[in-house]
Amino acid sequence: MNRRGALLGLGALGLWTPARAAPPGLSLTGRYQQGGFALGRTSSRAQIFVDGQPEGVASEAGYFVVGFDRDAQPQAIIRVINDDGEATHIAQIAPGNFDIQRINGLANDQVNPSGDALLARIKAEAARKAEGFASRADLDGFKGGFIRPLEKYRVSGRFGGQRILNGEPRTPHYGADLAAPTGTPIRAPASGLVAFAETGMHFEGGLTMIDHGQGLISLYLHQSRVDVRRGQMVTQGQVIGAVGKEGRATGPHLCWRMKWHGRNLDPTLMVGARTPA
Repeated sequence: MNRRGALLGLGALGLWTPARAAPPGLSLTGRYQQGGFALGRTSSRAQIFVDGQPEGVASEAGYFVVGFDRDAQPQAIIRVINDDGEATHIAQIAPGNFDIQRINGLANDQVNPSGDALLARIKAEAARKAEGFASRADLDGFKGGFIRPLEKYRVSGRFGGQRILNGEPRTPHYGADLAAPTGTPIRAPASGLVAFAETGMHFEGGLTMIDHGQGLISLYLHQSRVDVRRGQMVTQGQVIGAVGKEGRATGPHLCWRMKWHGRNLDPTLMVGARTPA
């Protein structure tokens, strides 16, 4: 008799009971506010749902991340499911504190672009950026936390502020502007896969996107130099480029952005965060 048959025989005699998998556990930490996030730990490859919508699966080790948009509703329902059950947490989302940012002196084609050639260029760049945002690397590079991409800087624009460009109200600013001299090295705040890396973008100048896993994408705009290529793995602290003033910018700075499944997050809130044990 083989081992499986022997075990089944013991089970029939009541001497052995097959082990059953447990419903998923759910542990969360994070910043529960507009533009914030939750870092979670659950069972390996458990399905993740937010407000009833499927948002992928946890990593092999059970890590996952959930983002709360700049305009997130006051409550978010986070649910994890495996074959043996589910667990749910209802997160209360605090309102953000957003300011008004007035920027003048921009070239007109950076505020109201026109002309067939320029509009076609912008459309083509948008399509390439969409491919970067669609990256879904099977990673959990966020689990060790984030560091700041610049060692020394001055905050010249906060995340989420209402933008008024050359006197015209525009959509909110979805980045944190960190002013520093041109050429200042930019470090990867966490490990991940380079999902986009180009210079000469109309609005962004030198632009890099890093996929940290679970749909969490960080962006680095206005670079004077891009030191990585698409498809390259980077580690936390690795230099990925240099500060510049390319694209829609009035001075040298890094615009640091972050998205999760299309939601706009404040990347500065990620600094120092850790996933639950």
